[in-house]
Amino acid sequence: MVVLLQPVTFNSDVYVNPKCKPSPVPVPVIDLTDADAKTQIVKACEELGFFKVVNHGVRPDLLTQLEEEANKFFAMPQYLKEKAGPPDPFGYGSKRIGPSGDMGWLEYILLNANHHLSSTKTTAVFQQTHAIFREAVEEYMDEMKRMACNVLEMVEEELSIEPKEKLSKLVKVEESDSCLRVNHYPEKEETPAKEEIGFGEHTDPQLISVLRSNDTEGLQICLKDGSWVAVPPDHSSFFIIVGDTLQVMTNGRFKSVKHRVLTNTKRSRLSMIYFAGPPLTEKIAPMSCLVLKQGSAL
Repeated sequence: MVVLLQPVTFNSDVYVNPKCKPSPVPVPVIDLTDADAKTQIVKACEELGFFKVVNHGVRPDLLTQLEEEANKFFAMPQYLKEKAGPPDPFGYGSKRIGPSGDMGWLEYILLNANHHLSSTKTTAVFQQTHAIFREAVEEYMDEMKRMACNVLEMVEEELSIEPKEKLSKLVKVEESDSCLRVNHYPEKEETPAKEEIGFGEHTDPQLISVLRSNDTEGLQICLKDGSWVAVPPDHSSFFIIVGDTLQVMTNGRFKSVKHRVLTNTKRSRLSMIYFAGPPLTEKIAPMSCLVLKQGSAL
């Protein structure tokens, strides 16, 4: 589900490149109720490919409930969790699974966002949990779909994209390849000599990703000059990440951003990422209206 930009050597431990020196970076903060939000969103997509949204309309108690239920799943005995794996790609996976970004210290569950197209592994995840977990997941995915479509429709309006809902309809349709991934990065028992990768550097292949974590640091993004910077956590807000598909469809005007996660030795990190993706049968190409404006296609 992710694109790994550099080859991976699967050693017993994976460390951060010492040349990369993370430092705080001002992340654009966009109020989705602001009349100027669509202009701010486009600017952030062009300049950084990453921004934070507030006043998003998602109930705080839903976030708390889903986080609590996800933590209960990851706290289960390993043999019970593995009944929902190995992933196909949906279901439960752990640690270094393969050359697709999963190159560090983590475990996760990947769930199809289409309630009607559930895989056997997705069903197995819910069989190991209480009904409240499934209910929270489904409501959360509905909220993420709403937010993703809202952001994409603001982009369409600001860029005067025709026909209307050119982007958002790719997420709204039943065949959409959207999914939800919940990552759990356990705290390390011993402090490593060097900073360790929890999830290797990658870009997301979908249109956009909607990310939230449990207020634990670790997320980093790569700037245009190649330097890595730390993103301050905020459990009450969401981060929007431009994906490869949106980069192509905007004819390169928006840039998908490389990002990664470092392990945290003090506390575990739980993140939830909704990948808003088009149907697998959709042919992805630059939108003609943007090609005409910019003069050439990618």
